[in-house]
Amino acid sequence: MTVEIVFIILLIILNGVFAMSETALVSARKLRLQQLADEGHESAGVALELANDPNRFLSTVQFGISLIGTLAGVFGGATIAEKLAVTLNSATWLQPHSESLALGLVVVGITYLSLIIGELVPKRLALYHPERIAAGMARFMRGLSVFASPFVRILSLSTEGVLRLFRIKPSEDPPVTEEEVKAM
Repeated sequence: MTVEIVFIILLIILNGVFAMSETALVSARKLRLQQLADEGHESAGVALELANDPNRFLSTVQFGISLIGTLAGVFGGATIAEKLAVTLNSATWLQPHSESLALGLVVVGITYLSLIIGELVPKRLALYHPERIAAGMARFMRGLSVFASPFVRILSLSTEGVLRLFRIKPSEDPPVTEEEVKAM
């Protein structure tokens, strides 16, 4: 069961990388990324490129997070819950409910670890140093978006379709921020 737990923790850490990358890129100041790129930091330029195409980037992140969450849940339910149920069966009074109890404990455990290690801590770290983390993760995220591009394209088209249902033009540029006006 140790190997299974380690595998799930690795999946949750990978989920944290996605969550941290997403928060860092969304909260990074584009002006600061541009300054870093102008100073020769190539990865800041890649981060800026990703920030300027949020639909593609966010679809890539959500694809990764959804895939990892599904894998962790299915794998945990199929392997750890089964082994935990066998252990719980040793207590006679738990035998009638050991499988349900084991599955419930695994779901609660994976959910807790996913929230702490896979979401909250990484996002908090990203808020402390958004530009540095966005630049540091940019090449990995760009590579992943190339790999996942067929799936991301389907997600992007679906997102744009839903936005159109709400009469929102997906191609509209976001409003100029106060920071960008001051920089001019």
